[in-house]
Amino acid sequence: MNPATRYRKLVSTASIVVGLLFVLAGLLFVLSGHALSEGKNKAAKKSTSDGSDSVLTRSLEPLLEKVVQPFRAPELSTVPDDAYGESILRGKNYLEHTFETLPQFVGAKINCTSCHLNSGTTQFAGPWVGIVARFPQYRSRSGKVDTLIDRVNDCFERSLNGRRLPEKSNEMTDIISYMTWLSKGYAIGQDIQGSGMPKLVLDRLPNLQAGKAVYESKCAYCHQNNGQGLYTEEGQLVYPALWGANAFNIGAGMARLHTAGGFVKKNMPLGQGGTLSDDEAWDVAGYFTQQSRPDFKNKKKDWPKGDRPKDARY
Repeated sequence: MNPATRYRKLVSTASIVVGLLFVLAGLLFVLSGHALSEGKNKAAKKSTSDGSDSVLTRSLEPLLEKVVQPFRAPELSTVPDDAYGESILRGKNYLEHTFETLPQFVGAKINCTSCHLNSGTTQFAGPWVGIVARFPQYRSRSGKVDTLIDRVNDCFERSLNGRRLPEKSNEMTDIISYMTWLSKGYAIGQDIQGSGMPKLVLDRLPNLQAGKAVYESKCAYCHQNNGQGLYTEEGQLVYPALWGANAFNIGAGMARLHTAGGFVKKNMPLGQGGTLSDDEAWDVAGYFTQQSRPDFKNKKKDWPKGDRPKDARY
């Protein structure tokens, strides 16, 4: 057989093989499509008959949408009677009597619960209810993702005008224990009614003279005319200082107009929250936030990405 004949024969054979392969591929495609269709039909029948797919979809719906969880503070009687319960109660005591029990870490004469009212269980007053489920979180002031321990130490450095509590200290563990107990049952990443500190923003500058008048008529009875707060003869806090050496420093959230205004509107005078008008709350917040108070040594590190809010003191 000459080379040309051999070549034609090889080409013919190859064509036949390729054709057979195409036919086989087509058959496999048809069969697989039929099997897939059958599988879908069976799945549809199963879903219709026992409802398992629809139940699964319904069970996932709350996770797919952001929800607002109702605010609920646990009863103190539910604290467990064990070592964890003891840690919870110690943490609660540190937060209620901060400058007395942790004087080496607190420069002001303020307790954590001076702002986080009712041991952190009051809506719109920075409650700790559910707070564990909201951390870690990105915060523009630090320019990074902060842990709850970071947030607690923020308050020690700013609101308490002190220094950071060691992260692995027994005191920090107890504080986190209390906040964890308050957060039981809350889903991570979901909103909670009345959480955080409210903000008040009016489209005008505060009238400081009007704010002084509001302070003298509505606030001075507790916080005193000089803003230095009220303390017992033994030095225990009755009402916190709003300015001066014993108050929060300029790095604290309460030194900012929008936060102070919102807090006052919702919570002040104590026990009469909501009785001040927006204008009164705005003006009095402008008045006391602008009074002299301690500096914050690390202020230059705040808002490293350049998104400093308009009401920051620096």
